[in-house]
Amino acid sequence: MMAYGSGALLFVVGICLSLAWHEAGHMLAARAFGMKVRRFFVGRGPTVFSFRRGETEFGLKALPIGGFCDIAGLTALDELSPDEQPRAMWRYPAWKRTTVMLAGPVMHVILAVAILYAMAVTVGLPNLRPVTEPVVAATSCVGAVCPAAEAGLRPGDRIASIGGTPTPRWADVLTAVRASDGPTPLVVNRGGETLTLSVDVAQGRMGASPEPPPAYLKGGVAETAAFTGELISGSVRQLAAFPERIPAVVKAIGGEREADTPISMVGASRLGGEAVERGLWATFLLLLVSLNLFLAVFNLLPLLPLDGGHIAVVWFERVRDLVRRLRGRPAAGPVDFTRLFPATMVLIVLGGAVMALTITADIVNPIRLG
Repeated sequence: MMAYGSGALLFVVGICLSLAWHEAGHMLAARAFGMKVRRFFVGRGPTVFSFRRGETEFGLKALPIGGFCDIAGLTALDELSPDEQPRAMWRYPAWKRTTVMLAGPVMHVILAVAILYAMAVTVGLPNLRPVTEPVVAATSCVGAVCPAAEAGLRPGDRIASIGGTPTPRWADVLTAVRASDGPTPLVVNRGGETLTLSVDVAQGRMGASPEPPPAYLKGGVAETAAFTGELISGSVRQLAAFPERIPAVVKAIGGEREADTPISMVGASRLGGEAVERGLWATFLLLLVSLNLFLAVFNLLPLLPLDGGHIAVVWFERVRDLVRRLRGRPAAGPVDFTRLFPATMVLIVLGGAVMALTITADIVNPIRLG
Protein backbone atom coordinates (compact mmCIF):
# COMPACT_ATOMS: atom_id res chain seq x y z
CA MET A 1 0.00 0.00 0.00
CA MET A 2 2.90 2.34 0.77
CA ALA A 3 4.35 1.74 -2.70
CA TYR A 4 0.96 2.40 -4.30
CA GLY A 5 0.50 5.68 -2.44
CA SER A 6 4.04 6.80 -3.21
CA GLY A 7 3.60 5.94 -6.87
CA ALA A 8 0.29 7.83 -7.11
CA LEU A 9 1.84 10.85 -5.40
CA LEU A 10 4.88 10.69 -7.67
CA PHE A 11 2.59 10.62 -10.71
CA VAL A 12 0.72 13.69 -9.39
CA VAL A 13 4.07 15.46 -9.08
CA GLY A 14 4.89 14.37 -12.63
CA ILE A 15 1.60 15.82 -13.89
CA CYS A 16 2.22 19.08 -12.05
CA LEU A 17 5.74 19.42 -13.39
CA SER A 18 4.54 18.57 -16.91
CA LEU A 19 1.98 21.37 -16.78
CA ALA A 20 4.54 23.77 -15.32
CA TRP A 21 6.93 22.72 -18.11
CA HIS A 22 4.18 23.66 -20.57
CA GLU A 23 3.92 27.14 -19.04
CA ALA A 24 7.72 27.44 -19.07
CA GLY A 25 7.54 27.05 -22.85
CA HIS A 26 5.24 30.07 -23.11
CA MET A 27 7.52 32.06 -20.80
CA LEU A 28 10.75 31.26 -22.63
CA ALA A 29 9.26 32.05 -26.05
CA ALA A 30 7.68 35.29 -24.84
CA ARG A 31 10.90 36.50 -23.21
CA ALA A 32 12.88 35.57 -26.33
CA PHE A 33 10.66 37.90 -28.38
CA GLY A 34 10.92 40.74 -25.85
CA MET A 35 7.42 40.39 -24.41
CA LYS A 36 7.00 41.13 -20.73
CA VAL A 37 6.35 38.11 -18.50
CA ARG A 38 5.01 39.43 -15.24
CA ARG A 39 4.75 36.17 -13.29
CA PHE A 40 5.64 32.50 -13.60
CA PHE A 41 4.31 30.21 -10.87
CA VAL A 42 4.27 26.45 -10.38
CA GLY A 43 0.99 25.25 -8.88
CA ARG A 44 -2.19 27.11 -7.96
CA GLY A 45 -3.78 28.58 -4.86
CA PRO A 46 -2.02 30.40 -2.01
CA THR A 47 1.59 31.42 -2.57
CA VAL A 48 4.16 29.36 -0.67
CA PHE A 49 7.07 31.58 -1.67
CA SER A 50 8.15 33.82 -4.52
CA PHE A 51 11.13 35.85 -5.68
CA ARG A 52 11.82 38.33 -8.45
CA ARG A 53 14.40 38.06 -11.21
CA GLY A 54 14.43 41.13 -13.40
CA GLU A 55 10.86 42.05 -14.33
CA THR A 56 9.42 38.55 -13.67
CA GLU A 57 8.17 37.17 -10.36
CA PHE A 58 8.80 33.44 -9.92
CA GLY A 59 7.11 31.37 -7.24
CA LEU A 60 5.46 28.22 -5.91
CA LYS A 61 1.77 27.83 -5.09
CA ALA A 62 0.32 25.48 -2.49
CA LEU A 63 -1.76 23.25 -4.77
CA PRO A 64 0.12 20.98 -7.22
CA ILE A 65 -2.17 21.79 -10.14
CA GLY A 66 -0.05 22.89 -13.09
CA GLY A 67 1.09 26.48 -13.10
CA PHE A 68 0.63 29.72 -15.01
CA CYS A 69 2.56 32.28 -17.03
CA ASP A 70 1.28 35.86 -16.95
CA ILE A 71 2.27 37.58 -20.22
CA ALA A 72 1.40 41.27 -20.45
CA GLY A 73 -1.19 41.92 -23.16
CA LEU A 74 -2.14 38.32 -23.95
CA THR A 75 -5.46 39.83 -25.05
CA ALA A 76 -6.60 43.38 -25.62
CA LEU A 77 -8.66 43.15 -22.41
CA ASP A 78 -5.51 42.94 -20.31
CA GLU A 79 -4.91 46.04 -18.19
CA LEU A 80 -1.46 47.42 -18.95
CA SER A 81 0.79 49.90 -17.23
CA PRO A 82 2.29 52.66 -19.40
CA ASP A 83 5.63 50.85 -19.68
CA GLU A 84 3.84 47.65 -20.77
CA GLN A 85 1.82 49.25 -23.55
CA PRO A 86 4.51 49.01 -26.29
CA ARG A 87 5.30 45.40 -25.35
CA ALA A 88 1.75 44.07 -25.17
CA MET A 89 1.66 40.62 -26.70
CA TRP A 90 -1.28 41.44 -28.95
CA ARG A 91 0.83 44.13 -30.65
CA TYR A 92 3.42 41.58 -31.89
CA PRO A 93 3.38 39.96 -35.35
CA ALA A 94 1.11 36.95 -35.81
CA TRP A 95 3.98 34.49 -36.23
CA LYS A 96 5.55 35.54 -32.92
CA ARG A 97 2.25 35.27 -31.05
CA THR A 98 1.65 31.89 -32.66
CA THR A 99 5.10 30.70 -31.68
CA VAL A 100 4.52 31.72 -28.05
CA MET A 101 1.23 29.80 -27.90
CA LEU A 102 2.68 26.76 -29.68
CA ALA A 103 5.62 26.66 -27.29
CA GLY A 104 3.46 25.16 -24.52
CA PRO A 105 2.27 22.07 -26.43
CA VAL A 106 5.72 21.69 -28.00
CA MET A 107 7.24 21.42 -24.51
CA HIS A 108 4.99 18.42 -23.81
CA VAL A 109 6.31 16.75 -26.95
CA ILE A 110 9.93 17.56 -26.05
CA LEU A 111 9.49 16.03 -22.58
CA ALA A 112 7.80 12.93 -24.00
CA VAL A 113 10.50 12.43 -26.64
CA ALA A 114 13.26 12.84 -24.04
CA ILE A 115 11.71 10.15 -21.84
CA LEU A 116 11.12 7.82 -24.78
CA TYR A 117 14.67 8.24 -26.08
CA ALA A 118 16.08 7.47 -22.62
CA MET A 119 13.94 4.32 -22.56
CA ALA A 120 14.90 3.38 -26.12
CA VAL A 121 18.63 3.32 -25.36
CA THR A 122 18.24 1.58 -21.97
CA VAL A 123 15.30 -0.76 -21.35
CA GLY A 124 13.82 -0.38 -24.84
CA LEU A 125 10.43 0.75 -26.12
CA PRO A 126 7.29 -1.41 -26.17
CA ASN A 127 7.14 -3.53 -29.29
CA LEU A 128 3.97 -2.52 -31.15
CA ARG A 129 4.68 -4.77 -34.11
CA PRO A 130 2.75 -8.04 -34.48
CA VAL A 131 4.39 -11.44 -34.90
CA THR A 132 6.11 -11.28 -38.28
CA GLU A 133 9.40 -13.15 -38.01
CA PRO A 134 9.14 -16.79 -39.20
CA VAL A 135 11.10 -18.09 -36.20
CA VAL A 136 9.92 -21.25 -34.45
CA ALA A 137 9.20 -21.05 -30.73
CA ALA A 138 8.10 -24.66 -30.20
CA THR A 139 6.76 -27.72 -32.00
CA SER A 140 3.51 -29.32 -30.90
CA CYS A 141 1.56 -32.46 -31.70
CA VAL A 142 -1.38 -32.77 -34.05
CA GLY A 143 -3.25 -35.74 -32.65
CA ALA A 144 -0.68 -38.41 -31.91
CA VAL A 145 1.80 -37.13 -34.51
CA CYS A 146 4.26 -34.21 -34.33
CA PRO A 147 5.13 -33.55 -38.00
CA ALA A 148 7.44 -30.58 -37.30
CA ALA A 149 9.25 -32.36 -34.45
CA GLU A 150 9.62 -35.58 -36.45
CA ALA A 151 11.04 -33.58 -39.36
CA GLY A 152 13.75 -32.24 -37.05
CA LEU A 153 12.45 -28.68 -36.73
CA ARG A 154 13.79 -27.03 -33.57
CA PRO A 155 12.94 -23.92 -31.54
CA GLY A 156 14.95 -21.00 -32.89
CA ASP A 157 14.90 -22.24 -36.50
CA ARG A 158 14.03 -19.55 -39.02
CA ILE A 159 11.80 -20.92 -41.77
CA ALA A 160 13.05 -19.65 -45.15
CA SER A 161 10.65 -21.50 -47.46
CA ILE A 162 8.02 -24.25 -47.56
CA GLY A 163 7.46 -26.30 -50.68
CA GLY A 164 9.62 -23.89 -52.63
CA THR A 165 7.56 -20.86 -51.54
CA PRO A 166 9.59 -18.15 -49.72
CA THR A 167 8.28 -17.34 -46.23
CA PRO A 168 9.67 -13.95 -45.08
CA ARG A 169 6.82 -13.61 -42.55
CA TRP A 170 4.98 -16.01 -40.26
CA ALA A 171 1.78 -15.27 -42.18
CA ASP A 172 3.53 -16.67 -45.28
CA VAL A 173 4.40 -19.81 -43.27
CA LEU A 174 0.74 -20.34 -42.43
CA THR A 175 -0.35 -19.78 -46.03
CA ALA A 176 2.26 -22.21 -47.42
CA VAL A 177 1.43 -24.93 -44.87
CA ARG A 178 -2.31 -24.69 -45.51
CA ALA A 179 -1.63 -25.11 -49.23
CA SER A 180 0.50 -28.23 -48.62
CA ASP A 181 -0.33 -31.87 -47.88
CA GLY A 182 1.94 -34.80 -47.17
CA PRO A 183 5.78 -34.71 -47.31
CA THR A 184 6.85 -31.10 -48.04
CA PRO A 185 10.40 -29.68 -48.33
CA LEU A 186 11.11 -27.20 -45.54
CA VAL A 187 14.19 -24.92 -45.76
CA VAL A 188 15.35 -23.44 -42.45
CA ASN A 189 18.23 -21.29 -41.23
CA ARG A 190 19.84 -22.64 -38.06
CA GLY A 191 22.92 -21.11 -36.47
CA GLY A 192 24.24 -19.75 -39.77
CA GLU A 193 23.51 -23.00 -41.66
CA THR A 194 20.81 -23.63 -44.25
CA LEU A 195 19.09 -27.00 -43.83
CA THR A 196 16.44 -28.72 -45.92
CA LEU A 197 13.98 -30.84 -43.95
CA SER A 198 10.94 -32.83 -45.01
CA VAL A 199 7.81 -32.29 -42.97
CA ASP A 200 4.73 -34.47 -43.39
CA VAL A 201 2.00 -31.84 -43.39
CA ALA A 202 -1.22 -33.25 -41.97
CA GLN A 203 -4.50 -31.51 -42.87
CA GLY A 204 -2.80 -28.17 -43.47
CA ARG A 205 -0.87 -28.26 -40.19
CA MET A 206 2.67 -29.12 -39.23
CA GLY A 207 2.63 -28.43 -35.48
CA ALA A 208 4.86 -25.38 -34.92
CA SER A 209 4.21 -22.07 -33.18
CA PRO A 210 5.90 -18.70 -33.82
CA GLU A 211 8.40 -17.13 -31.48
CA PRO A 212 6.61 -14.25 -29.73
CA PRO A 213 8.08 -10.82 -30.41
CA PRO A 214 10.08 -9.23 -27.58
CA ALA A 215 8.01 -7.02 -25.28
CA TYR A 216 10.59 -4.22 -25.53
CA LEU A 217 13.00 -3.29 -28.30
CA LYS A 218 16.07 -1.10 -27.88
CA GLY A 219 16.73 1.60 -30.45
CA GLY A 220 17.73 5.18 -31.03
CA VAL A 221 16.47 8.33 -32.72
CA ALA A 222 14.55 6.58 -35.53
CA GLU A 223 12.78 4.18 -33.18
CA THR A 224 11.94 7.00 -30.78
CA ALA A 225 10.50 9.11 -33.60
CA ALA A 226 8.41 6.21 -34.92
CA PHE A 227 7.06 5.33 -31.47
CA THR A 228 6.28 9.00 -30.74
CA GLY A 229 4.36 9.19 -34.00
CA GLU A 230 2.33 6.11 -33.03
CA LEU A 231 1.44 7.63 -29.66
CA ILE A 232 0.48 10.98 -31.17
CA SER A 233 -1.75 9.21 -33.70
CA GLY A 234 -3.34 7.32 -30.82
CA SER A 235 -3.92 10.57 -28.92
CA VAL A 236 -5.65 12.09 -31.97
CA ARG A 237 -7.88 9.01 -32.29
CA GLN A 238 -8.71 9.10 -28.57
CA LEU A 239 -9.59 12.78 -28.75
CA ALA A 240 -11.79 12.24 -31.82
CA ALA A 241 -13.61 9.40 -30.07
CA PHE A 242 -13.92 11.28 -26.77
CA PRO A 243 -17.51 12.59 -27.19
CA GLU A 244 -18.93 9.19 -28.08
CA ARG A 245 -17.23 7.59 -25.06
CA ILE A 246 -18.89 9.92 -22.51
CA PRO A 247 -22.02 7.69 -22.17
CA ALA A 248 -19.72 4.80 -21.29
CA VAL A 249 -18.25 6.90 -18.45
CA VAL A 250 -21.76 7.58 -17.12
CA LYS A 251 -22.54 3.88 -17.30
CA ALA A 252 -19.28 3.04 -15.50
CA ILE A 253 -20.33 4.94 -12.37
CA GLY A 254 -23.00 2.39 -11.59
CA GLY A 255 -21.95 -0.53 -13.74
CA GLU A 256 -19.06 -2.17 -15.58
CA ARG A 257 -16.12 0.04 -16.62
CA GLU A 258 -14.77 -0.43 -20.12
CA ALA A 259 -11.00 -0.22 -20.54
CA ASP A 260 -11.14 2.42 -23.29
CA THR A 261 -13.28 4.94 -21.42
CA PRO A 262 -11.70 8.36 -20.77
CA ILE A 263 -9.92 8.87 -17.45
CA SER A 264 -9.07 11.92 -15.39
CA MET A 265 -5.82 12.90 -13.71
CA VAL A 266 -7.12 10.95 -10.70
CA GLY A 267 -7.46 7.80 -12.78
CA ALA A 268 -4.05 8.30 -14.38
CA SER A 269 -2.48 8.78 -10.94
CA ARG A 270 -4.08 5.57 -9.67
CA LEU A 271 -2.64 3.70 -12.64
CA GLY A 272 0.74 5.27 -11.90
CA GLY A 273 0.46 4.05 -8.30
CA GLU A 274 -0.36 0.52 -9.46
CA ALA A 275 2.61 0.55 -11.84
CA VAL A 276 5.01 1.51 -9.02
CA GLU A 277 3.42 -1.03 -6.67
CA ARG A 278 4.15 -3.78 -9.20
CA GLY A 279 7.61 -2.48 -10.02
CA LEU A 280 6.58 -1.58 -13.59
CA TRP A 281 8.59 1.61 -13.93
CA ALA A 282 8.55 1.44 -17.72
CA THR A 283 4.75 1.42 -17.58
CA PHE A 284 4.83 4.40 -15.19
CA LEU A 285 6.99 6.38 -17.62
CA LEU A 286 4.82 5.41 -20.59
CA LEU A 287 1.72 6.63 -18.75
CA LEU A 288 3.44 9.96 -18.16
CA VAL A 289 4.55 10.12 -21.80
CA SER A 290 1.05 9.32 -23.07
CA LEU A 291 -0.42 11.99 -20.83
CA ASN A 292 2.01 14.63 -22.12
CA LEU A 293 1.33 13.81 -25.76
CA PHE A 294 -2.42 13.85 -25.15
CA LEU A 295 -2.10 17.27 -23.48
CA ALA A 296 -0.09 18.52 -26.47
CA VAL A 297 -2.81 17.45 -28.91
CA PHE A 298 -5.66 18.59 -26.67
CA ASN A 299 -4.20 22.08 -26.20
CA LEU A 300 -4.07 22.58 -29.96
CA LEU A 301 -7.87 22.35 -30.33
CA PRO A 302 -9.08 25.69 -31.75
CA LEU A 303 -11.18 26.46 -28.68
CA LEU A 304 -10.72 29.12 -26.02
CA PRO A 305 -9.20 29.17 -23.46
CA LEU A 306 -6.86 26.53 -24.95
CA ASP A 307 -3.66 27.51 -26.77
CA GLY A 308 -5.23 26.44 -30.05
CA GLY A 309 -8.09 28.88 -29.42
CA HIS A 310 -5.66 31.79 -29.02
CA ILE A 311 -3.84 30.71 -32.18
CA ALA A 312 -7.17 30.61 -34.05
CA VAL A 313 -7.92 34.17 -32.92
CA VAL A 314 -4.48 35.35 -34.05
CA TRP A 315 -4.94 33.97 -37.55
CA PHE A 316 -8.54 35.12 -37.77
CA GLU A 317 -7.23 38.64 -37.18
CA ARG A 318 -4.52 38.09 -39.77
CA VAL A 319 -6.90 36.86 -42.49
CA ARG A 320 -9.54 39.46 -41.62
CA ASP A 321 -7.04 42.33 -41.90
CA LEU A 322 -5.66 40.92 -45.16
CA VAL A 323 -9.17 40.97 -46.63
CA ARG A 324 -9.69 44.51 -45.36
CA ARG A 325 -6.43 45.68 -46.99
CA LEU A 326 -7.46 44.15 -50.28
CA ARG A 327 -10.62 46.22 -50.02
CA GLY A 328 -8.63 49.35 -49.26
CA ARG A 329 -9.69 49.46 -45.63
CA PRO A 330 -7.45 49.77 -42.53
CA ALA A 331 -6.79 46.93 -40.09
CA ALA A 332 -9.61 46.38 -37.59
CA GLY A 333 -7.42 45.91 -34.51
CA PRO A 334 -7.48 43.04 -32.01
CA VAL A 335 -10.51 40.79 -31.57
CA ASP A 336 -12.97 41.85 -28.87
CA PHE A 337 -12.73 38.95 -26.44
CA THR A 338 -15.87 40.06 -24.59
CA ARG A 339 -17.86 38.81 -27.59
CA LEU A 340 -16.21 35.40 -27.24
CA PHE A 341 -16.81 35.23 -23.48
CA PRO A 342 -20.21 33.41 -23.62
CA ALA A 343 -18.88 30.64 -25.87
CA THR A 344 -15.75 30.35 -23.74
CA MET A 345 -17.82 30.00 -20.55
CA VAL A 346 -19.97 27.29 -22.15
CA LEU A 347 -16.82 25.33 -23.00
CA ILE A 348 -15.41 25.83 -19.49
CA VAL A 349 -18.66 24.62 -17.91
CA LEU A 350 -18.84 21.60 -20.21
CA GLY A 351 -15.19 20.82 -19.57
CA GLY A 352 -15.74 21.07 -15.81
CA ALA A 353 -18.75 18.76 -16.01
CA VAL A 354 -16.81 16.16 -17.99
CA MET A 355 -13.90 16.42 -15.55
CA ALA A 356 -16.23 15.90 -12.57
CA LEU A 357 -17.80 12.92 -14.35
CA THR A 358 -14.50 11.20 -15.11
CA ILE A 359 -13.13 11.89 -11.62
CA THR A 360 -16.26 10.32 -10.11
CA ALA A 361 -15.88 7.25 -12.33
CA ASP A 362 -12.18 6.99 -11.46
CA ILE A 363 -13.01 7.03 -7.75
CA VAL A 364 -15.97 4.61 -7.64
CA ASN A 365 -14.98 2.32 -10.53
CA PRO A 366 -11.36 2.91 -11.59
CA ILE A 367 -9.60 1.34 -14.56
CA ARG A 368 -6.79 -0.95 -13.38
CA LEU A 369 -3.60 -2.17 -15.03
CA GLY A 370 -4.03 -5.37 -16.96
